[in-house]
Amino acid sequence: MASSETHSTLPLPTFDKPVKLLIVVAPYYRAVADQLIAGATATAKICGVEVEVIEVPGALEVPTAIAMAERQSNYDGYVALGCVIRGETTHYDTVCNDSSRAISLLGLQGACIGNGILTVENMAQAEVRANPDKQNKGGGAAAAALHLIALSRRWSSARKGIGFRPPEDSFRA
Repeated sequence: MASSETHSTLPLPTFDKPVKLLIVVAPYYRAVADQLIAGATATAKICGVEVEVIEVPGALEVPTAIAMAERQSNYDGYVALGCVIRGETTHYDTVCNDSSRAISLLGLQGACIGNGILTVENMAQAEVRANPDKQNKGGGAAAAALHLIALSRRWSSARKGIGFRPPEDSFRA
């Protein structure tokens, strides 16, 4: 049973420059979404991060909104939130797989995203995972995004002086 397992989590990162985080949420299950948002914003607040929350119709639209923000805005990172509960059709598989795949692809392109879209069998599982006092998956997704932002900043500042530089006398005529 997963609830009896212990998990290791990294300490939250610290930042010397301001961080802007966009939380993109699909509020199809409003009570679950509100809990995820509460967990994510509380985690961001601990790190002193500026947060904006936007809503989209469903989990499939979350990565599209993140991609648009990545191209057109100035956020440092993103938190994807929502909940997909298995139903009677294969639509569940499509939504889970396609939203996750799109978020992963955006991450591989350099976007710092914490994925907090729950994929569960029933509402009881969703409530436990969303609740900030229980599994706090919204807070975990925010923490993941913040860790990626910290890594991105660390590595972007380390690029100075790396690369090909010809010997000094190679340009002498």
